[in-house]
Amino acid sequence: MNTVFHTKNVRHSGVGRFLIPLLLLTVLTGCRHEPVHLLGEAQGTYYSVQYYDRQHRNLQPQVDSLLAAFDQSASLWVDSSLLRRLNAGTTDSLDDVLLFLLTHSLDIRDYTQGAFDPRVGRLVQAWGFSFRERSEPDGATLDTLLRAAQGDIAIVGNRYCRQYDDTELDFNAIAQGYAADLVAAMLDGYGIHNYLIDIGGEVVAHGHKADGSPWRVGIERPSADSLSIPVVQTAIPLCDASVVTSGSYRKYYERDGVRYSHTIDPATGRPVQHSLLSVSVVERNGMLADAMATAYMVMGLDSARAFIAAHPDGPGTKAVLFLYDSCGTLASYATPQWEELKN
Repeated sequence: MNTVFHTKNVRHSGVGRFLIPLLLLTVLTGCRHEPVHLLGEAQGTYYSVQYYDRQHRNLQPQVDSLLAAFDQSASLWVDSSLLRRLNAGTTDSLDDVLLFLLTHSLDIRDYTQGAFDPRVGRLVQAWGFSFRERSEPDGATLDTLLRAAQGDIAIVGNRYCRQYDDTELDFNAIAQGYAADLVAAMLDGYGIHNYLIDIGGEVVAHGHKADGSPWRVGIERPSADSLSIPVVQTAIPLCDASVVTSGSYRKYYERDGVRYSHTIDPATGRPVQHSLLSVSVVERNGMLADAMATAYMVMGLDSARAFIAAHPDGPGTKAVLFLYDSCGTLASYATPQWEELKN
């Protein structure tokens, strides 16, 4: 069985700490031949790519080059990236990556009734989850930031238009999923169709292992704090699909006894305060799974369950949600579509 930790890693939290269990848990048995296994760092986290290739080609340089180019487009952590320049107002031109991300982000924003929203850039920064210093906004500042986060934006041709100059885009809730999709498309282009890609917990699987068995992906049990050793709560087979987990238990900070989650509610401009710990979503691609997991983390358990029930044929119905109940015990809710994955 091949088991891979599925955890959305945190920038600057120690990449090596997650690589070690990943290596220990990658065990292949009964295979006719070994896969090519690439390990590296990108986007402030790890990546792991396994694939079966008759020519046994080492595509690490190609993967590294693709991910580096992606960062030059969509990363907020690269000073010279196009996204940083777009937010600063020194350009309004969208390349293919940003055009794709923004177009689909706006569609998902509308679908989730604003739970997912790429306009939260200034809010994420203000609460201390970005490259800028934490400021923890007061009421007046928060009103100003909310105004920017709710300003009109549009795409005209390949140009980005915004109502307010201080509206800033943040694709961190969707970018790693899309990056995993791009690596998958690259492997397909090389004629490789059996692979497992993991970029900081955004997992894309295609085909199967050499013995014909499906890839299996472990879903991490939400931990008490960011330093806890990852433990697999459950595992699912994954074929021609992606699974992404969004959670509040790894990326947060505490001040005066209050825990501030990195998940920002676009409606209030504040970190979410509900009891939901993590959401895992299986979808046809990493970008969509990433976005829907984030949307459910914003909604909270009750609203997420109601949304899924109201959209039985839409994306994001294969989901499992973890939380602490009123007794402090870890509990979960899995949709019927999620339960079918294990059959």
